[in-house]
Amino acid sequence: MVARYNPQEIENKWQQKWAEDRLYEVSEDDPRPKWYALTMFPYTSGDLHIGHWYAMAPSDVRARFKRMQGYNVFHPMGFDAFGLPAENAAISRGIHPFTWTTQNIDNMRRQLKSIGAIYDWNREVITCLPEYYKWTQWFFLKLYEAGLAYRGKAPVNWCPRCQTVLANEQVVTGGFCERCGASVSRRDLEQWFFRITKYADELMQHDGIDWPERIKLMQRNWVGKSQGADISFALNYPGVEEKEIRVFTTRPDTIFGVTFMVLAPEHPLVARLTSPERRAEVEDYIARSQQETEIERLSAEKEKDGVFIGAYVVNRLSGESVPIWIADYVLMGYGTGAVMGVPAHDERDFAFAQKYNLPIKVVIAPPGWQGGELEEAYTEPGTMVNSEQFNGLPSQPGIEAVSDFLAEKGYGGRATTYRLRDWLISRQRYWGAPIPIIYCPNCGIVPVPEEDLPVLLPEDAEFRPTGESPLKYCEQFVNTTCPRCSAPAKRETDTMDTFMCSSWYFLRYTSPHCDTAPFDADKVKYWLPVDIYTGGAEHAVMHLFYTRFFIKALRDMGLVDFGEPFTRLFNQGVIVVERQKMSKSRGNVITPDEYVSELGADAVRAYLMFIAPWEQGGEWDDSGISGISRWLNRVWKLVLGGYGQGGGVSPDVRQKAERELSRITHQTTRKVTADLEGLRFNTMIAALMEFTNYLMKVKEIGAVADSDWRKPVDTLLLLVAPTAPHLAEELWQRTGHNYSIHNQSWPEWDEELAKDEEITLVIQVNGKLRDRITVLASITEAEARQLALESPRVKAYLEGKEIIRIIYVPGRLINFVVH
Repeated sequence: MVARYNPQEIENKWQQKWAEDRLYEVSEDDPRPKWYALTMFPYTSGDLHIGHWYAMAPSDVRARFKRMQGYNVFHPMGFDAFGLPAENAAISRGIHPFTWTTQNIDNMRRQLKSIGAIYDWNREVITCLPEYYKWTQWFFLKLYEAGLAYRGKAPVNWCPRCQTVLANEQVVTGGFCERCGASVSRRDLEQWFFRITKYADELMQHDGIDWPERIKLMQRNWVGKSQGADISFALNYPGVEEKEIRVFTTRPDTIFGVTFMVLAPEHPLVARLTSPERRAEVEDYIARSQQETEIERLSAEKEKDGVFIGAYVVNRLSGESVPIWIADYVLMGYGTGAVMGVPAHDERDFAFAQKYNLPIKVVIAPPGWQGGELEEAYTEPGTMVNSEQFNGLPSQPGIEAVSDFLAEKGYGGRATTYRLRDWLISRQRYWGAPIPIIYCPNCGIVPVPEEDLPVLLPEDAEFRPTGESPLKYCEQFVNTTCPRCSAPAKRETDTMDTFMCSSWYFLRYTSPHCDTAPFDADKVKYWLPVDIYTGGAEHAVMHLFYTRFFIKALRDMGLVDFGEPFTRLFNQGVIVVERQKMSKSRGNVITPDEYVSELGADAVRAYLMFIAPWEQGGEWDDSGISGISRWLNRVWKLVLGGYGQGGGVSPDVRQKAERELSRITHQTTRKVTADLEGLRFNTMIAALMEFTNYLMKVKEIGAVADSDWRKPVDTLLLLVAPTAPHLAEELWQRTGHNYSIHNQSWPEWDEELAKDEEITLVIQVNGKLRDRITVLASITEAEARQLALESPRVKAYLEGKEIIRIIYVPGRLINFVVH
């Protein structure tokens, strides 16, 4: 009798042995080709749910597969441990962020180990430990030295609940904080920035990397490169030094259609140009706009409004005076903070002009235009009209001609602008890497010397919801001496955006215990770039974007010799419950622990891959995982249940059965290999199930010899090993093989042996031979009938006749009885 399959006992046993034997520890002194398989590390929220496992289990399966293929596979794991939730927990629960975080890490590490992955835990990285953030600070200093880190005053997104600045990417549609859902407002603060805009053009390029097209498109759109012209409008007001206001436009061919100009409410010229009688209304409008986020101000659903400030500029090309308005849909941070209003040829300007009864002047004629008023803005190319010497020019030549004229007259010329703005990294929080800057009354901004790193977080910080960094109230932290002149000085009290920590963690994995540098250069040269990076698509314009900038900056400093961190990117989908994304607020979070305890980690791993195509995600269903558990039990019984060759089987029958068994074994190996290469895990599992069922039938019939039975069963175990590593290891041992199955080579297939056998199918009409066709031996009756009916020779004998009956003899003939 076959022993009962006990996954909990088996999994604990093998996880312990793999750890004791250091089976998955990696070395750079390995003759095999390297393969760096990286999964985005989790934030230390406390518990891993099934959604985390959906990201991690399939990536581990593929890493195991590459290992069996003969690669030196590096598949590390760590923890993204700084951030708002830990500090909010400190405030709400009275527990220190470090304590909360380390408790969560202990629990999550336990959960991660239960998955049975090939993580080399000696390479673990935790971003909140001083030995890590010392080097985060070191990188800040290097960026500062390279002119890529600077301090400037800027309007920022402020979350009143989280009490911190948010990057634009962290404000979701409607102007809400992506973490807590609070309404976000605007504040002006001195902030630290990284000059990511220097790499705008390069960040739009994805040459030589295999990334999803949608991610590349999102990044290109985020950079938002636009080509057009820079145009100067004349300004002449007493007491105002500026003699022009410049705008950028992609349509300089519409310059003669400008009937108003709009400045951002925060534009520095507004206060100086506003007339006394307009001042109260203008100031009231500015105050209201400051309460809105950029997302709200730019929303397509928001009605566009504004206020005339009582001042004018002059269109240098037409000589016309143009009234100046302010409107919140213009942002100071984009372009020049000023736009020209061409209502006839821009939908937003058209609506604005209609609302405030501003002139609408047609300067680009639509096809067939007879000179009348437009019912809506015409935004397509056309022919220039009402444009003086440029009349009659089509739009594109008109753009070129106007741009040349602007340059010739000194009024502007061709220009390129970007939507992308520099990366704001300042956070008014405690739980992050302190920015290593000192402010000296004599020397100004002074970087902390490298030998004084890390700037440690004080353990006795007081957490108060004031909107300022808790570090600001910690005198022992704030008060210091200037490293240049030794005068009393103050430390920077902002900490760095946690995306800074995650921009280089994959480098640290290569040498996490190095204390003389952020990473061992030789080890980085061996492992990097990452061969495949897997994680969520939601990181397209944050983590993934920032990381590319960071690596390009390090390359230009000579710290690395590559410019792209991840050769291939794959985004998995999302596991949902009752068609909703899992979240604690909805109360629908599914933790893996209970399923591991009941059915085993192998069942959870396999079900997550079977549930749906990995890139799509799918619905969690308890009945589905039960089906997977039954399949693993069938594998157990199939392998351990013994095999007995049946008696009375003729040599021809045995030979045919053995050929079929060999063919299907090679076909399954080919299919599973191709699916694993293509990350098609769901069809890979389906193929393994089908192979299991086939082997059970072979075993039941007993037509093949004992010697021919053993190899297909071994192949099944090898093919199952990446998916169900514990089960495969146990069965490998119980069937007398040497430890470990995970050190075995991936099975190969022979294309000749994988070919389906072919037969000659005879086609008859009323018993008379009409055609012969070569078909696969596995052809079904329906397929045979279809092929026979499509035969030109057969069609001639069937035309105009009624088929009364079809006689099919499998493997031999098909006969159509007609009259």
